Order: sequence, then structure tokens, then C-alpha cells
Amino acid sequence: MPKTFYITTPLYYVNAPPSWGAYTTIVADAISRYKRMMGFEVCLLTGTDEHGQKIERAAVKQGISPKELADRVAAQYVDLWKRLGIEYDEFIRTTEPRHYAAVGEVYRRAKANGFVYKGEYSGWYCVDCNTYAPETDPAVPAKCPDCGRQTEWISEESYFFKLSAFQDRLLEFYEKNPDFIRPETRRNEITAFVRGGLKDLSISRSKFRWGVPVPDDPGHVFYVWFDALTGYLSGVGLGGKQDQFTRTWPADVHLVGKEIVRFHTVYWPAFLMAFDLPAPRCVFGHGFWLVGGEKMSKSRGNVIDPFIVSEVFGSELLRYYLLREMVFGQDCNLSYDAMVQRWNSDLANDLGNLLSRTAAMIAKYRDGVVPSSGQAKGDAEVQQLAARVIREFRANFEDYSFSRALENVWELIARVNKYIVENEPWAIAEKPSEAGRLDGVLRRAAESLRIASVLLAPVLPQTAQAIWEQLGLDGRIRDARLDSLAWGNSLAGKKIRGGSSLFPRLDRKAALEKLDALLEAKHGGGASAAPAAEAPQVAASALAPQITIDDFAKVDLRVGTVVEAERVKGADKLLRLVVDLGFEKRQVLAGIAKAYEPERLVGRKVVVVANLQPRKLRGLESNGMIVAASLGEDDQPVLTGFLEDVQNGARLR
Repeated sequence: MPKTFYITTPLYYVNAPPSWGAYTTIVADAISRYKRMMGFEVCLLTGTDEHGQKIERAAVKQGISPKELADRVAAQYVDLWKRLGIEYDEFIRTTEPRHYAAVGEVYRRAKANGFVYKGEYSGWYCVDCNTYAPETDPAVPAKCPDCGRQTEWISEESYFFKLSAFQDRLLEFYEKNPDFIRPETRRNEITAFVRGGLKDLSISRSKFRWGVPVPDDPGHVFYVWFDALTGYLSGVGLGGKQDQFTRTWPADVHLVGKEIVRFHTVYWPAFLMAFDLPAPRCVFGHGFWLVGGEKMSKSRGNVIDPFIVSEVFGSELLRYYLLREMVFGQDCNLSYDAMVQRWNSDLANDLGNLLSRTAAMIAKYRDGVVPSSGQAKGDAEVQQLAARVIREFRANFEDYSFSRALENVWELIARVNKYIVENEPWAIAEKPSEAGRLDGVLRRAAESLRIASVLLAPVLPQTAQAIWEQLGLDGRIRDARLDSLAWGNSLAGKKIRGGSSLFPRLDRKAALEKLDALLEAKHGGGASAAPAAEAPQVAASALAPQITIDDFAKVDLRVGTVVEAERVKGADKLLRLVVDLGFEKRQVLAGIAKAYEPERLVGRKVVVVANLQPRKLRGLESNGMIVAASLGEDDQPVLTGFLEDVQNGARLR
């Protein structure tokens, strides 16, 4: 019987059309596809949270019923997931009868176990975030601790959950299960929050009607978190399909934005303990996508429309950009320019060029048939690199380090492109004595593409399938197994099918003009208002003394990729970097720790002064210097970079 893997997205709130929940769901879909290719029986659950006062009010404003609003927005989510290539197994709506049955069951369990009681609640409540403020003085208005909006004072009869009874149990659970909350920074925050003391939680409301009724007191409806979190249970059979539920629960990972980590790592495991059910194995709170340095949110009006972005750039580029650009768990700025650059550099120049030149040469020199043998310069290095890339890709994907996993694949792509240049197949094709060498180059280029396509299938499913077919392979690439992927000779004798270019270059100006036009037509606003930020103005400063061209020629500036980054103990400004310069790897110490998280630097291109005399800092030897600009009165470092892809070791002149 195959191993099971249960993964969820949050249940998305239906007070407004879908927005950047697309990111979480794309990540979940990539993990789901990866796990299936590793041999797991996977269940990916997503869905919609459709109850609460906020939705009731939003419906009134639109002149429709809450159910009509929920139906409309839930259908929009289904449509968006289809456009983005999301393949979910369960879509739970909290207005479904199966969900009502599950909420009733867990309530009865918690009450029978003595964790629910009736009382009176008074306090400041944020309708937008479904959150209670800690302040208790009705004469002093309180701001929401999550969004900062003014809360509303409510006073009403309520059912309470004895959250205070679970403080020690939760702390013990966190201690015994260190991977339950990820990344580590979130775990530290939550542990500190729980140690600060827990108060009993109001789980029902009686002053509005749009919610799941309390079974033995229908004058109350459940508070949204008691209702919504139960969707992770109702969607896989609790209260109805017990066999399915037993096979699926507990969840292996809940993917959530960091703003709702507390609800998933404090309330939710406490609820489950009260229900006599096991907690999920992991809750991963990812970072925010920022627009102009600010969190993207519906309330700020700076949300990016995923329907329009996917229409302009396509779902494949959107998927690749989101998983490659953000270090999962950290915040990241969204940029349309960076999307265009990723397409033209990574996909068109690197992957697309390797595919088109390989297919064209096999068609031209070998009548479209992949050779079965042959040796060329650099064969062993390419094969060894492919084996390492497969191992590291799997390890990084298992760790949810998607950016590094994709960096692994591009390391192979770059090396094979270089391997082709080194062997010059267009030149040796004219020499019959070099036929074996030509065969070796073509065979290994094709095999490298096969391996890359399988690795990329979870992130770029359509692209990977197209490469698979152009290589002459039949069937669905999603049925290939990642757990047994290895260098081989399965392409020998296959007829290359070729095909149109997968990645025609994007014209930045045309793409952004189209984006602006679509946004203007739909929302009355253009793209320029969203992911663009002006560079700060720098005050004039005196130039350094003039030097000769011979002086400048003495400075050896090289391009490198950061492959390791960590803080230096006892030094609040220093990072220890290992930079791959192409011809060697160097340890370099850089005073950029206050400006850059080390995790964000891995995979980044930098410029290094490569011939600087080594020196010791904090007992560590630094072999070079990272080049950066200084901004503002605090001289904040900003690393140099490139719009185009530049090979490691390239010299700046």
C-alpha cells in the first residue's frame, strides 16, 4: 500500500474575489505533484471559508445574500485554480452539509470532554481579521493586533473553549515536535506567545446569524476559527466517510501565510487535543509578497490580480517566478520586471536554448535519432553533476527550499550548455573521425534534458511535458518517478519530435502595456501602481582621487554565485559567504548582515574583488570583498547585480 501525504492550503475567505492566495496554492500544488512522483498517495485540500460577520456585511453592501456571495467567490477560486494548473483532490466549502456535520461532531466531543462552557463575553473585536484585541477597557478603543484597524466593542452571551487548560500541553508538544512550526522564527514567536499565558477563547456569536449553528443552542453560531479550521477534517471525511478520514488524517503539512500561524499552531492543536485527534505534523508559515515594501492585502488596495497576471505572463512563468524568487518562509518583493527577466534569462536563454539547440543538432546531424553511444570531453563531469543535482533537488524540495531546488536544476542546465560549447559539435560534425565524440555530446545533452524535465515537472508541468514529448518520449511525465530518477540511456534510438520554441522572448514594454490595459479595464488602475518602487535619491558626495586605466586594471572584479551564507557568531554586521567563482569557491566575509538575511542570499549573483589580499576577521579568513552600494545616512549596503544571466567567473571590465 502506498504511503499517504495530506497537504492543505488555508480555506480562503470569500468576502472579496481571489487574490494572492494563489501563491500558497501554487506551492501546495508543486509539493503535491512532487510527492506523487515520489510514490505517495496524495490528498491536496483547498477550499473556502464562507461564514462570519464580515461576509454577512459584504453581502449586504452588494445587495445579495451571504450564500450568493459565497457561491460567486467560490466559483472564482475554482476558475483561478484551473487557470493556474492547480490539481486539487478535495475542495471543501464551509457551507456544505458535510462540513456542518463535522463541526457538530467535534463540538460534541470537546463539550463531552469538559472543554466547552457557556458564559458572557465582552471585548474589542476585529470583524476583518476575526480577532479579539487583548485590551478589555470599553472606554479605551483598541486597535486590531493583526491589521491595526479600529476594533468594535461587543458584549454578548458566548460559548467558550478552555484554551487556558492547554498551555502546558502545547509547550510540551512544541518541545517534542520541533518541526511542527516552521520556519524556526515562527516557532520561537509562538512559543513565546503561549508562555505568556492563554485565555479561554470565545467560540460562538449570538448577534449575527451567518454561521454554523451550535447544535444544542441554535441561537448561537460558531466563531469563524472553530468553524473554518474544522474544514481540514470535514474535507477528508470526518463525520461522514470514516475510512477516508482514518487513511488521511493527520495532515502532513498545513501551508499558511505567517499572519495566521497563531490560529493554526495555538488554537488548532488545542482544539484537536480536545477532540481526541492527533495534531498535524507541520504548519509552515510562509512570508509575505510585498508591493513597494508593503504587505499585499485587500484592505490596502495593493493586491495583484492573479487572473490578469496569469493572462499576461502565463501560468508557467507565474509558477516558476513565485517558487524561484522567494525563499520559502521569508518576505519577498514582487516585481513584473523580475518576471520578464526570469522568463528571458532562465527559461528562454538557458533552458529554451539548450532544448532548441539539442533538438536541432540531433535532427541535422543524426536524422533526428538520439545516439546510443559515444564519448566526449567532460562526459564524466556532466554525469556526476546530474547525479548530485538529483540528490540535492530532492533534499531541497523535501525541506521546502524550492528556490534552491530550482537553482540545482539550473546548475545542470548551465553546465550542459557550457559542455556543448566546449565540444563544438557544429565543428566536429564535419569530421567523420569525430563521429563518436559528436554522438556523445548529443546523447548527453538529450539525457540531461530528460533529467531536467522530470525535476521541473512539479513546478512547470506543461513545460516539462512539452520537453518530454520533444525528446521522443511517450506517456505523461507526471507518471515518471522522481525517487528512482537516475542517469541512463533510455533515449537511445528515440526519434526527436522537435516543436516550436517553448519560450519566445518577452518584450518587457509590450507585456507591461498589456498588463496596464487589462488592469485599467477591470479595476481602473494600471500596473505601475503595484510592484514598482522608486530608487531613493542619493546625496552628492566627493569623488575619490582620479586613477589611471592601469590602476583600474589591477582590480580583478569577478561574478560569482553565493552557495552558502550564515551569520558570524558575535558579530552583528558580518555574514560568512561561500561564493562560487566558476574556477573555485571562496570564503568571503561581508558586513551586510543588517541588510540581508543569509537565507535570501543563497543562489544570488554577486560581484567579488577577487585579487584582494586575504585578511582575518573574527578568526575567519576573508578571501575577497563583495561589491555593494551604500544608501542613506546609515550607509545601508545594496548588492550589485545583473539584469542578464552572467556566468560565474566572468570578469568586469
